[in-house]
Amino acid sequence: MGKGKRFKTFLSEIPQNIFAGFVVSLIALPLGFGLALASGAPPISGVIAAIVGGTVVAVLGGSNVTITGPGNGLVVVVLAAITTLGGGDMHQGYLYTLAAVVISGIIMVILSFLRMGALGDYFPSSAIQGMLAAIGIGIFAKQIHVMLGNLNAKGSIIDLLLQMPSGIIDFIKTDNVSIFYAGLVGIISLLIMIFYSKIRNKYFQLIPAPMWIVVLSIGMYYYYDLFSPAIYPIHKSLLIELPNDVLSNFAFPDFSKIYQFEFINAVIAITLIASIESLLSIKAVDKLDTLKRRSNVNKDIRALGLATVISGFLGGLNVVTVIARSSVNVNNKGSNRSANFFHALFLVAFILLFATELRKIPLPALAAILVYTGYKLASPENIVKVFKIGKEQLIIFLVTLLTTIATNLITGILAGICITFIIHVFINRNFMFFITNLLKPNVLMFKEDDKYYVSVKNFSSFLNFTKLKSKLDQIPETEEAIIDFSLCDFIDHSVMENLNNYAETFKRKGGYFEVIGLDGYKTESKHPFALRKNIPIEGDENNNLTKRQKSLQNICNDLKWTYNALPKKPLTEIPHFGYFKTRKINKVSNILSNENCSLFDVEFSEGELIAKQIIKGTMMYIDIEKYTPEFTLDKEGIFEYIYHFTGFKDIHIENHIDFSKRFYLSGKNSNQIKDFFTDELILFFESNKYYHIEGNNKGLLIIGRERLAGIKEIKTLADFGVRLKKIICS
Repeated sequence: MGKGKRFKTFLSEIPQNIFAGFVVSLIALPLGFGLALASGAPPISGVIAAIVGGTVVAVLGGSNVTITGPGNGLVVVVLAAITTLGGGDMHQGYLYTLAAVVISGIIMVILSFLRMGALGDYFPSSAIQGMLAAIGIGIFAKQIHVMLGNLNAKGSIIDLLLQMPSGIIDFIKTDNVSIFYAGLVGIISLLIMIFYSKIRNKYFQLIPAPMWIVVLSIGMYYYYDLFSPAIYPIHKSLLIELPNDVLSNFAFPDFSKIYQFEFINAVIAITLIASIESLLSIKAVDKLDTLKRRSNVNKDIRALGLATVISGFLGGLNVVTVIARSSVNVNNKGSNRSANFFHALFLVAFILLFATELRKIPLPALAAILVYTGYKLASPENIVKVFKIGKEQLIIFLVTLLTTIATNLITGILAGICITFIIHVFINRNFMFFITNLLKPNVLMFKEDDKYYVSVKNFSSFLNFTKLKSKLDQIPETEEAIIDFSLCDFIDHSVMENLNNYAETFKRKGGYFEVIGLDGYKTESKHPFALRKNIPIEGDENNNLTKRQKSLQNICNDLKWTYNALPKKPLTEIPHFGYFKTRKINKVSNILSNENCSLFDVEFSEGELIAKQIIKGTMMYIDIEKYTPEFTLDKEGIFEYIYHFTGFKDIHIENHIDFSKRFYLSGKNSNQIKDFFTDELILFFESNKYYHIEGNNKGLLIIGRERLAGIKEIKTLADFGVRLKKIICS
């Protein structure tokens, strides 16, 4: 698409992006206030982050439909930083934290230039889930007390959770009218958040749930002010505080603690969580994009870093990519970065035009929004999902979760990484397996027959996934890619999940992405993301079939053939072919067969001791049912040309000069071979795909590449073999 056409498209989509930006701003306003208050910062700081993020990232970002602003993940980190750095003085701690926010933004810009957009791939998926759940519990533990009108609850996350029963009882028994009404507003607000999605009315759902809470809260104030003889029951201390002149009351960061350990620790924590939250959100939002575009992650991280620096200098929080607001943007037809910009403009308008009304919002109403958010992050459903993937993933999840709650986010995520590595070592019972192979290149990519082929060796886990990712990112999503793990002994959950993301992207873009080589791998569960260990499986061959094996079963159903994933009897005909005279067959699996044809995967070895190599391939055997001469047919090439000069004879078929030039045909009895190669058979070979074909008196062996074949290749090979047999036997 040319620049002129792109600009016209951009202009034509402005109205729908203005509307999407407006709807998003209705959510961003109360969330900005709420997230800032939950972080121990002034409410306006959250809105500043949303405004700066929406403006800067809309102009300089590398994504298309993402929305930026303050994030859920940073609440616990920023609150800890303000509390620790301030030493009890929350305002001074806020100024020190602004300095940490600025430096965090600078680090993100540097990381983007170092192309560290892949940072999130170094963390195990279950550890990240555990960290997010811990953040959710932290938000819930603090905000449940605020929701009930108690602003004085103090202590660690565990302390706050233990105080919940007494907090609920105190609310029920309170004789303080202000706290009772504030808590009542909080409870009603929480009910709105819970039941909003259940009310399927297009007019009701035109306004998002958080904005309904804002509207009803302000409406309650004006009801008492204009219509009720009673005075407004909620005390001023339980309402939002906004500066009288927003534009002239920006806070400025204090850099005086820049060399202290607590400050450096805060910077690391803020940068780490901001980066992870943004990377996860960018990846997730790309799946939602109806135009199937892919974000430039490093460019987006750079824009987020710059926006964070500006936000920090103006008194705002970190700027991150946020999934919930981005989802709303897509659902309301947001199509480009202008929606993010318009959402920022609407926020400016709200603050300048309705500051007086916004001061009427009770803090418990905003806390209810965050209580619901915290619950969603730490929902029991998430634990069930992790458990379904595998018991070991639940251990990683819980260790990360509990360590984070008991200590801090950095310690928690490090504990998650360590326990993941320990579990991987325990499953493989080999520490040196990971150490010796960690720095080795384990990914080979090449292109053949207009498709990309990627082979992975040794192991693939969160420790070295970036090696595989760098290759996969080079493949256009409109092309065909086959990822082969047949030479890999171990694949972890994080890799399996990321491969599924690639498969979805390729499917959306019209490409083809297939993972092969996982047949015969042991898994703890039937979940597609379960980790894989290369252990021979005994018993029912139909248990835990891989996606590829299920596809092979479907092919057999279509062809009316039989399928045997793990045959108990060997294929006795195969070792008699010359190809296997110097190769030892270790295992034959995934046999697709009818009366005369057998298509199968075979694992064999070449050489011995240090020269030993394990190779896996897909082949086909055809029982011709009549005498077949011994011969070898290959595509003519440089090696076949050399064979000719070293004594091997290329048999030439009379009246078929082109065939003799294109194919290398050899065998002991040339007369029998010439009789076997009829005009019809030669025409068949000339007009079809090249395969290595061997004949002996028992039948034919057809070999493609010395690797496992993908589903499309297997279909092609099966069709080739059936038609070949028909011609020979006719």
